[in-house]
Amino acid sequence: MTQPRGEASGGVGDLAYRVLRLGIDVRRTEIAALGWSWLYIFAVLASYYVMRPIRDQMGVAGGVNNLPWLFTGTLAGMLILNLPFAYLVKTMPRSRFIPLTYRFFAANILLFALALRLADAPATIWIGRLFFIWISVFNLFVVSVFWAMIVDVFNSEQGKRLFGFIAAGATIGAISGSAVTASLAEHVEPTWLLVGAALLLEVAVAGVRHLSRLSAQIGRDPIAAGPETPIGGDVFAGITQTFKSVYLVNTACFLLLYAMTSSLLYLQQAGIVSANFTDRGAQTTFFARIDLLVNVLTLVVQLLLTGRILRLLGVGMTLALLPALSILGFGVLSLAPTIAALVAFQVMRRAGNFAIARPTREVLYTVVPREDRYKAKNFIDTVVYRIGDQIGVWSQPVIFGLGWGGVQMSMIGVVLSAAWLVNSLWLGGRQERIAAQAATAAAVPAAEG
Repeated sequence: MTQPRGEASGGVGDLAYRVLRLGIDVRRTEIAALGWSWLYIFAVLASYYVMRPIRDQMGVAGGVNNLPWLFTGTLAGMLILNLPFAYLVKTMPRSRFIPLTYRFFAANILLFALALRLADAPATIWIGRLFFIWISVFNLFVVSVFWAMIVDVFNSEQGKRLFGFIAAGATIGAISGSAVTASLAEHVEPTWLLVGAALLLEVAVAGVRHLSRLSAQIGRDPIAAGPETPIGGDVFAGITQTFKSVYLVNTACFLLLYAMTSSLLYLQQAGIVSANFTDRGAQTTFFARIDLLVNVLTLVVQLLLTGRILRLLGVGMTLALLPALSILGFGVLSLAPTIAALVAFQVMRRAGNFAIARPTREVLYTVVPREDRYKAKNFIDTVVYRIGDQIGVWSQPVIFGLGWGGVQMSMIGVVLSAAWLVNSLWLGGRQERIAAQAATAAAVPAAEG
């Protein structure tokens, strides 16, 4: 195999390069950034998955009827945090505003741990509801910020080669967090699990620092020219730019439809689980085991199939796989609303999202302006996503008010997934056209030079 120009060999880096080349198309100059990307997202997802089963158990304990209000509180939290985050993006370089964001969330985790430690039983219910809202905000923010930095460091061509593999680092972190909680939930107080989750975010901060230093060596020219300057712009740009761009509007629609169908499935999950499990520890263990199954399957697909699927099918067809699976899953659930059907659908859908749809969706942002990668992307990933939650979760009283039940809810999921399928095909085709135009424009000056 011919060695790419400008890539020196030797030592541990050469060994890592040879091993990684067995599975992915990676350059030697990308090895260090790839490794720090792995550690960064490993820490973020491990932190979240330590806390996720605790959140799910608290959501069930607070009552299924309270879930719409918990989702409404989550949307309010997203709206409250979006503008301060946009201000940080405007005024600070990413090497400062990203660590500040993570340390803010880590401090919040420690405050929840202290509150749970001191609270009595009635107060625990209310703390649990606040925690459900907070962690739902936390999850979208910290993961969105990670991917915003990644699409800022790697370009579109690199993303198609490497994003699936980077996402495997997220899966390993999720597996680790799920395994810790599944094994300790019935033996260790939640407060100690929360302390561990807070410490993991400091590991993520180290990843940010190193990626900021390495990005100039591997990324696109405009970033290499000034990677640590503030992005600037307007604090409302995330909202205004989203609605000015047909491409970003359709990107928002993709996530909106995903969120709406996820909410419909989550509502059915809450009802089925609360009817089959009464013990709080058993509920937490059940959720943790689903997480573990999801992440093991996700890892296998990410390491062996994601890159190959993206190269074979292209962005549009790859994005369309998850809505196609959702059409099938909701159809089956409408006929058999059982624990077995729920587990099968949840595992396949979530694994398909994490292993295939999520890394492919992030490639969409590699062809937008840099300001949009942080501001519009954050608005779409957080506020638009939670608006989708709201539409899905508040559909429950409407559906029940019409005398419908879980079967009709599943059929609504089928219809929404069909619309999502059409949106995916358009969006993927548009991304590839924009990327091709950018590549052609970049090649012309190079040829003239």
